Amino acid sequence: MTIPNWERAPWLEHTYFKDTLKEGEGPRIITTHLPSNVLAPALQNTKAKVIYLARNPKDVAVSFYYFHKMAKFLPDFNTFSEFLDRFLEGKVHYGSWFDHVKGWYQQRNNLDFLYITYEDLKKDLRRSIKKVCRFLGCPMYSKEVDKVEHHCRFPEMSQNMMVNYMLIPNEILDHEQSKFMRKGIVGDWREHMTPEQSDAFDKIFQEKMFGCDLQFLWNLD
Repeated sequence: MTIPNWERAPWLEHTYFKDTLKEGEGPRIITTHLPSNVLAPALQNTKAKVIYLARNPKDVAVSFYYFHKMAKFLPDFNTFSEFLDRFLEGKVHYGSWFDHVKGWYQQRNNLDFLYITYEDLKKDLRRSIKKVCRFLGCPMYSKEVDKVEHHCRFPEMSQNMMVNYMLIPNEILDHEQSKFMRKGIVGDWREHMTPEQSDAFDKIFQEKMFGCDLQFLWNLD
């Protein structure tokens, strides 16, 4: 691979998006963190296929905290506890995790939509790859799946300069503060949250996700 992933799948909300996405080329892959109320209406009645990747919110909070530490364009927080309060209040970039996940999931009948979780990928990467292929209508031979599976495993991705964001200069991402691809595990929140924080998080989760049939894995033990 010789093309950085932000050129292969440019971020819709970034300033370079228009320059990266060439007119007339396709099919194209576009990445975004935008919430459904901003983007979904524009995707309805189009040929766009939407793959929504969710991750359990405790691990998202930990990951987002470390990203704040390295991203020069985001506010830093003195402690994880301070960031966790902000996260649970939804006062972070792109808003509430709960609203974001529920909002997109509620669009599943209005769009050509595939919902998948990070935990699915960790449990059975090969099965997840095949699921995405079926959704996109792009079946692959076993040897092709082998290659994709190999390159998409975290140890490989974390060392791949086209993927791990080490090409981004320190003025934008301070790689001495944290790695963009840090651990890639399920359940890292247990190393960061106290039992009291976890219990409080569970209570808020139950309140915010009441009536939603989505289930999340908090660890893979």
